[in-house]
Amino acid sequence: MQTRPLGTTGPQVSALGLGCMGMSALYGDADRAESIATVHAALEAGVTLLDTGDFYGMGHNEMLIGEALRAAPAGLREQAQVSVKFGALRGPDGGWAGYDGRPAAVKNFAAYSLQRLGVDHIDVYRIARLDPGVPIEETVGAISELIEKGYVRHVGLSEVGAETIRRAAATAPVADLQIEYSLISRGIEEEVLPTTRELGISITAYGVLSRGLISGHFTRDRQLAANDFRAMSPRFQGENLQHNLNLVEALRKIAERKGVSVAQIAIAWVLSRGEDIVPLVGARTRERLTESLGALDVTLDEADLTAIEEAVPADAVAGDRYPAPQMAHLGSK
Repeated sequence: MQTRPLGTTGPQVSALGLGCMGMSALYGDADRAESIATVHAALEAGVTLLDTGDFYGMGHNEMLIGEALRAAPAGLREQAQVSVKFGALRGPDGGWAGYDGRPAAVKNFAAYSLQRLGVDHIDVYRIARLDPGVPIEETVGAISELIEKGYVRHVGLSEVGAETIRRAAATAPVADLQIEYSLISRGIEEEVLPTTRELGISITAYGVLSRGLISGHFTRDRQLAANDFRAMSPRFQGENLQHNLNLVEALRKIAERKGVSVAQIAIAWVLSRGEDIVPLVGARTRERLTESLGALDVTLDEADLTAIEEAVPADAVAGDRYPAPQMAHLGSK
């Protein structure tokens, strides 16, 4: 497994990480046994970085990862590096109620995460979205106190803009920024990516297949469950969906010439953006994991990159990343 550093202050991690959210929430029902088998297969393949959030399934995802780690062979269990997002407030009905970045809340969230995961420390800890009522310095300062006490190893950030990144980095060393980045989500290239590179902060890129939209497996006639986020995602609606799937077909032609899958060429493109970018693949099955890992063997030369960006220009996507209320919480569009 290839490795990449998480910033100038963070650990070495696998060049691809496993995003575990879909094993518990937002993409319809998942198979628990297959999810655990997928985590084990990822560890066996050399994947070290497992990404979760304490609000994924209201704690379900952390407990799932904890179960998978307990059942993994000792050597594999010890190589796992767990990244946790916190701060999202949920209701009993699954609704969203904002974010809490107060220092006392940060420590409370961490206590519950450590218990659910069954670990003695969290490798990277980050608030999922900026709490507008709490300065980022206070939230990051609380994470730093957890680091001093050995409960957390590194500070991370999530979905914040350049100004917030600078303020956080002035408070404590920041290993990485987790943010959406893919062929059709390139908003970070204008301000965010130059800022993280200036400050020695890596990007852990989620949504590299745009929630399956550019995986090559999504079809226009696919029926989405009511508990699937994509059923209300702007990019999966009506004319937007057809437009975006046309982009996928253009990408498919390039992938076929390379003898690889659409998903593999889309992931390989993100990998090609720099050693400071670690894509997170949201595979929920061993089959999809194997396909995603194949991207590590795809080499893209300048002609390939030119063809890819001609097929899928930076501003080609139709629809926002999230519905309007959720877009309001993002530091980068």
